Amino acid sequence: KGTNVLDAGCGFGQYSYFLSRVSKEWKIVGVEIKDEQVADCNQFFKQIKKEQQVSFQKADLTNFSHPDSYDLILSVDVMEHIEEDVQVFKNFYQSLKCEGILLISTPSDQGGSDVHQEGDVSFIEEHVRDGYNMDEIKNKLSEAGFKNVEARYSYGNPGKISWLFSMKYPIIILNISKLFFIILPFYYMLILPFCLLLNALDVKLSHRTGTGLIVKAYKL
Repeated sequence: KGTNVLDAGCGFGQYSYFLSRVSKEWKIVGVEIKDEQVADCNQFFKQIKKEQQVSFQKADLTNFSHPDSYDLILSVDVMEHIEEDVQVFKNFYQSLKCEGILLISTPSDQGGSDVHQEGDVSFIEEHVRDGYNMDEIKNKLSEAGFKNVEARYSYGNPGKISWLFSMKYPIIILNISKLFFIILPFYYMLILPFCLLLNALDVKLSHRTGTGLIVKAYKL
């Protein structure tokens, strides 16, 4: 009770929605730089009558700082889009309460952004970096003030296969022809159960390497 959560770079609000179901007592704020996504999220949560628990606002994470305000900051698939990452980490640190936790999911340098070797170009044009080295992101978080920084690989073999079929291939085909929108629902009816099973395996297993990183850091 009384837990305040920041969904930093909330996108379409899917993680805020998940968190709102973890506990009705949590107060969740989502911030996003795109006006239309902020408006869509606020409208959706009003429609499902959760506007008192979850709210959204436009913000640039490079200058967003609310000192000692949040118990948990969640950042999923965000940091690979921001050049000034150390400044954002410092803002996160300032915005957390003492004993607060920062949880990050981001591509790794082991094939993140679908870049596997020198010369490869990501098909995701908005990324400013192809992925973090594990030691690099740990050092940057420590520089920002965080303690007890933990990191592990995600998107091992099961996750990579799931990502290819559920994300990469549909995006590539849609870029070729918008007609694929017509068959996309039927495609996911067939492929989604298989991908969800692979995702569950990816979470349960530990990986020596992976195309993603899960990073947890504490403000002590």
